[in-house]
Amino acid sequence: MEMKNRSAIQDFILVGLSSSPEHQMTIFWVFSFLYTAALAGNFLFILTICTCSKLHTPMYFLLINLSVANVLCISVTIPKTLQITLAHRKTISFSGCIAQVYLFLWALGTENMLLSFMAFDRYSAICHPLQYPVIMRKELCLVVVTGVWVTGMVDSAVHVGLVLRLSFCDSNIINHFFCNLPPLLALSCSDISINETMAYAAAVVLTMGSCVLTLISYMFILAAIFRIRSTEGKKKAFSTCSSHLLVVSFYFSTIIYTYIRPASSYTLEDDKLVAILYSVVTPVLNPLIYSLRNKDVKQGLRKVTDGFLLRPTLP
Repeated sequence: MEMKNRSAIQDFILVGLSSSPEHQMTIFWVFSFLYTAALAGNFLFILTICTCSKLHTPMYFLLINLSVANVLCISVTIPKTLQITLAHRKTISFSGCIAQVYLFLWALGTENMLLSFMAFDRYSAICHPLQYPVIMRKELCLVVVTGVWVTGMVDSAVHVGLVLRLSFCDSNIINHFFCNLPPLLALSCSDISINETMAYAAAVVLTMGSCVLTLISYMFILAAIFRIRSTEGKKKAFSTCSSHLLVVSFYFSTIIYTYIRPASSYTLEDDKLVAILYSVVTPVLNPLIYSLRNKDVKQGLRKVTDGFLLRPTLP
């Protein structure tokens, strides 16, 4: 009976962002623009860092990984969203839904930990500038980044494994524009207490833990900046971490609102709106923030774009 219930639903119906037909084309073109902008911005950002030797530093190595996680995050959600926006039957297979949950949680968890390690990088650069090459040596960065991706993968696999134990035998309508964990659990006719406990524990350990480590790093950074006597020195020190601080503030606030807030205040409509911010808007904004507020990146971008524009064409 348990296996029968578990296999009773072969696919899910994604409600999307709006059920109004007149809004579908607007949503399609807006999301198409955002997806194109995210892909172009992140790939150009990665290309700039890889081709500009001046940017071959630990911080930009971490930014490459953040861009890869951003591309994974938005590519997991938006293509299917565009399809269901135009389709008459807005379905996703059970296996497709599970794959979407797995890849999305993997990207999300990886981004959390990367942002935390990037804060540690800024702490090392500002508070211990002389020891920075030793602290942030290449071997450490490779080990930490590999560990971040593997930890995100394991965390995602645990949640998906627990979802596969559930039965989905009643409604198959997901009130969301992609298969996210909270709305999927809301459909189960099984006991989801273990799933909720593990989701909350992962949110506390990974998200809140990363957030706390980031805040601690910035407490030391701000203390070091305040000790600098010259105003110009303070501005220069703060400018090296202002872009990351802006991204962290925006990203963690939306993630914590979604996964840490009390269940009594949870609504699927609010979840959809907030999910747009951290799954769609953030991958678009990250390369812009780190590019527009960084002179070295802007110079590298200019070299890359000039190289494309001045490249001779074959006869």
